[in-house]
Amino acid sequence: MKKIATLAALLGIGLASVAPAMADAPVCLQNRLIDRTTVVNPKTILFRMKDGKVWRSSLATPCLSLKFNGFIYVAHTDDICGGSQSIRVLNTNEVCLLGRFTPEIVGHS
Repeated sequence: MKKIATLAALLGIGLASVAPAMADAPVCLQNRLIDRTTVVNPKTILFRMKDGKVWRSSLATPCLSLKFNGFIYVAHTDDICGGSQSIRVLNTNEVCLLGRFTPEIVGHS
């Protein structure tokens, strides 16, 4: 019985140390599930998914010409990950880094 209690305690400690690391893991969006994007301002892009979810990316620094010119990104995998994916603004070639993706609360009309 003592072995079971010790094992349970060790498992609890192990899970407690893994949880913060999992919380820091970046969110990645599958390219094929992105329906459209909306540039809110020079620091904010909303990624609207085909399932209705919306993800916000707050850029680390303002991307000044973003709202007027749109952007492209090159993904070397099927996903784009917040905090590690760069975008390039059309016409100006300004390069900006996406911030982490956070879920956006969408109001119902």
